[in-house]
Amino acid sequence: MASAPTSTTVSKDKLKTKSVAKAPRDDDKKAEKEVRKRRKREAEEEVKVAKKQSEEKEESESGEEEQAEEKAVARTKKAKKKQEQEDSAEEDDEDDEGEVDADAPEPNQSEDEDEDDEDDKEEETEETGDNSETTSAHPDADVIQSNGDSSDLPSHTQLHLPTTGENPVLFSDLKLHPNTVKAIEKIGYTKMTEVQARTIPPCMTGRDVLGAAKTGSGKTLAFLIPAVEMLSALKFKPRNGTGVIVITPTRELALQIYGVARELLEFHSQTCAIVIGGANRRQEADKLTKGVNLLISTPGRLLDHLQNTPGFVIKNLRCLVLDEADRILEMGFEDEMRQIIKLIPSQDRQTLLFSATQTTKVEDLARISLRPGPLYINVDYHKEASTVEGLEQGYVICEADKRFLLLFSFLKRFQKKKVIVFFSSCASVKYYSELLNYIDLPVLDLHGKQKQQKRTNTFFEFRNAKQGTLICTDVAARGLDIPAVDWIVQFDPPDDPRDYIHRVGRTARGANAKGRSLMFLLPNEVGFLKYLKDARVPVVEFEFPSKKLVNVQSQLEKLIGENYYLNKSAKDGYKSYLQAYASHSLRTVFDVNKLDLNKVAKSFGFKTPPRVDIQLGASMARDKKVQGRRSYGPPGNRKRKFER
Repeated sequence: MASAPTSTTVSKDKLKTKSVAKAPRDDDKKAEKEVRKRRKREAEEEVKVAKKQSEEKEESESGEEEQAEEKAVARTKKAKKKQEQEDSAEEDDEDDEGEVDADAPEPNQSEDEDEDDEDDKEEETEETGDNSETTSAHPDADVIQSNGDSSDLPSHTQLHLPTTGENPVLFSDLKLHPNTVKAIEKIGYTKMTEVQARTIPPCMTGRDVLGAAKTGSGKTLAFLIPAVEMLSALKFKPRNGTGVIVITPTRELALQIYGVARELLEFHSQTCAIVIGGANRRQEADKLTKGVNLLISTPGRLLDHLQNTPGFVIKNLRCLVLDEADRILEMGFEDEMRQIIKLIPSQDRQTLLFSATQTTKVEDLARISLRPGPLYINVDYHKEASTVEGLEQGYVICEADKRFLLLFSFLKRFQKKKVIVFFSSCASVKYYSELLNYIDLPVLDLHGKQKQQKRTNTFFEFRNAKQGTLICTDVAARGLDIPAVDWIVQFDPPDDPRDYIHRVGRTARGANAKGRSLMFLLPNEVGFLKYLKDARVPVVEFEFPSKKLVNVQSQLEKLIGENYYLNKSAKDGYKSYLQAYASHSLRTVFDVNKLDLNKVAKSFGFKTPPRVDIQLGASMARDKKVQGRRSYGPPGNRKRKFER
């Protein structure tokens, strides 16, 4: 870019080469000087204003935005440059008074002015162009120094991600960012599942989506890939705050989604983090203040940060994902979800809601969170079965006093396999894990009353194991992707067919995967099979010959009678089993009054049923026309009440 003359000698040499030159008239020369003086004064004024603005920015550094400071500095440089050019031009004019280039442009159309215009454009590009550069991959890079100004981000409606051709099958068919493609290839994915092929393309166009798909169908990638593409296309930086929020019902599912998100973002510069109950809240708040572009959370902790973390920037939120929405509502987070929806921005926000079942509450949540006219995607409507292919499902009918013996024999037989056993209560999980480990049958346990660090460690230990047994409550039944699970055992009955489907969904996950499930039923519980049939769940009866049972009942009763700690844990488990059974939603099938308590007690290692008190639910009290508490145990023990 040409610059103003730097010396009178160069200017005179240039002028002497001209063949014709004549002195301008006095009035033209005076007018020209006046123009230059006026422009000089204007340049000086611009310098003063720019300096003043720069000083004000420094004084109010905590409340000012980083970009405004950069612009003020740029304006100062531009004004100084113009002043230097004017000074140089004026000195040049005074030195060369009497001779003028006849071919020189008029003052108001000078080359310098054209060059200044180009400088202005370049400086404007420098001021805003840093948003087109990739930020440092370091999570603390470019931390928020402002309130997350969105002026450098286009609106969601202005964002045009590449469109995909019809009927994509492979991930390579999608027009994704090269860094996303690289991450998918590293993970090892090539072919999309049906829910991914039908969900990703419309999500990348900004459509709101209401998705219905069974567990294990690949929903996580279906919403994470469009989210990552959007953050990359908008060139989100930490200072822009949070652009995507994913809400999940359980901490374990949040950890799993966080792991997948980190893999997808490995070659991108955007940041991601997780906020869940039980974790260190202060550390989470520090991360949010530094800037998290993609946030995975559970409802309660997210609401806490929205209300109490001042540095949590959500004004640039572009996408909200509700995963396992039905489970979120079933766990009692309806009020939290309504508050969250009110607190987060609604303008330019895309919402993706995924639910395995469509209940009235899910429809209400969709109504307040989705924009009118969402795209409804159901990949299960044309399937004959509600569970995945490759899953062999069965049940076994046995008396209550043989339940533990059958479980013990089964686990001994399949000790080299990867098995998940579901129980109905935390206390039952705790007791049976202590018992099995005590008698040298190693198991891991996972339930909602454990501390978060213990739950996290157990989840990842079992996830990475090639064999072993995990006994757990339904906290592990939804959404968790645990690879290569061979067997799902439902020792305690599920609450309804939906819970059954989610439990067995922990196996046979992914394309061409195989798995087996086994459900324990008492003779009076076979009516549940009709509900499964109505839900399009194909099950067959498995037979387990009684002669193959490992009969350890006498040793078990002796152990529970002599070991104080196991005895106390067994009572807790027995009580919680009855409590869960009494509150079952299908009480026409699972009627606590039909239980043989002597046989149930034997499955917990007791010779006779211990005396326990359980609190019946209000609905059951109405059905049975009873009020208050009901006691279970032999009459001789009525004065002995077990306090949990």
